[in-house]
Amino acid sequence: MKKIILLVTLLVFTIGNSQILDPVKWTTSVEKLSDTEYVLISKAAIETEWHLYSQTVPEGGPIPTTFIYDDSEGNFKTLGNTLEDEGHVVDDSVFEMKIKFFENTATFKQKITVEKELTIINGFVEFMVCDDTRCLPPKEVELTFQYLDKSKTSIQNVTTQTLDFNPTKESEQGLLGIFFIAFLSGFAALLTPCVFPMIPMTVSFFTKQSKTKAAGIKNAIIYGICIIAIYLLLGIAVTGIFGADALNALATNVWFNIIFFLLLVVFALSFLGAFEIMLPNSWANKVDSQADRGGLIGIFFMALALAIVSFSCTGPIVGTLLVEAASKGGLAPVIGMFGFSLAIALPFALFAAFPGWLNSLPKSGGWLNTVKVVLGFLELALAFKFLSQADLVLQAHILEREVFLAIWIAVFGVLAFYLFGKIQLPHDSPLTHISVGRLSLGLVVLSFTIYMIPGLWGAPLNLISAFPPPLEYSESPYGVGYSKTGTASVLNAHEGLPDGAHLLAPHDILAFNDYDKGLAYAKKVGKPVMIDFTGWACVNCRKMEQNVWPKPEILNILKNEVVLISLYVDDKRPLEVHEVTESQLKPGKQLKYIGQKWSEMQTIKYKANSQPFYVLIDHNEENLQSPIGYTPDVDEYNTWLEKGISNFKK
Repeated sequence: MKKIILLVTLLVFTIGNSQILDPVKWTTSVEKLSDTEYVLISKAAIETEWHLYSQTVPEGGPIPTTFIYDDSEGNFKTLGNTLEDEGHVVDDSVFEMKIKFFENTATFKQKITVEKELTIINGFVEFMVCDDTRCLPPKEVELTFQYLDKSKTSIQNVTTQTLDFNPTKESEQGLLGIFFIAFLSGFAALLTPCVFPMIPMTVSFFTKQSKTKAAGIKNAIIYGICIIAIYLLLGIAVTGIFGADALNALATNVWFNIIFFLLLVVFALSFLGAFEIMLPNSWANKVDSQADRGGLIGIFFMALALAIVSFSCTGPIVGTLLVEAASKGGLAPVIGMFGFSLAIALPFALFAAFPGWLNSLPKSGGWLNTVKVVLGFLELALAFKFLSQADLVLQAHILEREVFLAIWIAVFGVLAFYLFGKIQLPHDSPLTHISVGRLSLGLVVLSFTIYMIPGLWGAPLNLISAFPPPLEYSESPYGVGYSKTGTASVLNAHEGLPDGAHLLAPHDILAFNDYDKGLAYAKKVGKPVMIDFTGWACVNCRKMEQNVWPKPEILNILKNEVVLISLYVDDKRPLEVHEVTESQLKPGKQLKYIGQKWSEMQTIKYKANSQPFYVLIDHNEENLQSPIGYTPDVDEYNTWLEKGISNFKK
């Protein structure tokens, strides 16, 4: 059992993450040779599997490592070239040529002669690193060589660090949300006709077949751990096949969203009773035969048999979870499968430990099919979220906010009628009355349906702000029956809008979608810039724009204190011919779309690739405050804005 627990633990913690890679760290030191001669030493610590290239590489190869020492004031002179370690010369699989590179560590030494007394020498190193399958873009790092005392023979090391503004807090919140949703989904799967009846059967098997009660409990716990391992392997496979970064990129891919819209519709129809999604019977038979072997192997195959036999009920839920998790990227598929499988496995272990609880379980019956139907309606509603994201990225304006809400109102309205017993589906049992629980759930669904109706006339609907298109992406951005002519003061304030600017409905925030035009306007009016790295398919971006930005203290700052530049990283509009350039992140490939330009800018300049991502800068494009990501706390976000503006005014 300890071995199985260790295996599951390793499966969880050996998967990489999706943060920006930074595999080389530099440190500097100074060695004294005489009163006027010194050696500037630069040492690179290189992460495993990565290699740093030499200062001399063949033509057509990677960017060589280059050192520049700032002797502009004439305080010192370099003597000869920068010397480097021996390194390795190999046939490079990436560039297909013989290249010298360094692994693990590399030391570079530059001899200098000092003509005037000084305490610090500044320099830069430009370098490029690759592993066996990919290369990172060239990077420049500032080096500082510090003298402490000319009488000493060596100088203490100085570490050169690179700032990393990745929104780790946001990532952690996103993974926690995925786990929570997956855990609840696992409990929902337990209440389906394919899984629920298996609980007493499986627990009884372990308690009756085991020689002692302790052995029965032990085997049931191992059974639950095996269930977790099976679903974890599925999540790991999805992450491993597509890659963490690729999954993150897929979230804004039009075809990804359309395909998963169709997939979720199929899942929904299956739950509603149109057909069943089943794996081949031969799979179940083969696995069942292995389950008879007994021992740990037999228990594992029993768990696998459950996963296969229950696929017609759990498959659509698992598929939906993987779709949603894949749109988050990184470890989300693994975390999602862990949460789902934990909820499935817990009852088997608990009921094995406390068999008396089995008597309290409700009897199987028509209510299990009702659970499937409810899940089917939820799948159908969620499907339109993915179709909406595809429409937003394309800016096709087919599924605008009013149309999306009308569809959701119809879906949840029909669900309410179903729960009240007014509609019956193919696999439903005859209904003579409805239970209190079903009535209560029906009232909740009906209340939710009524809540959405004002959204057709422009209500913000903050409870579901992450799902429908943003307020400005609608037929009537200012609400039905409301005209912009009523906002004369706002229009007068922005009469003759600056080049590239527009008013962000419904709050009339002056915004730019072009970085250069927005920066030029900020210099003209003497305000700091707030860069908003966002995306049409970004859920948390919509939450910020609809739940945080409209607050009076925030709205006042966005309208009067800063110049807002919103850069959509999933903007699929093509760049002008003269703007098409080669990617620094993927040498040899061109940046063809507007979104690619902004995405690469965020990655290279701010070492982050998730949205939303907010940066406050001055007119010299220097940060006024550390950038932040998703910040639903209004006070925290307001403090961040005010501190940045205060720094600008100093």
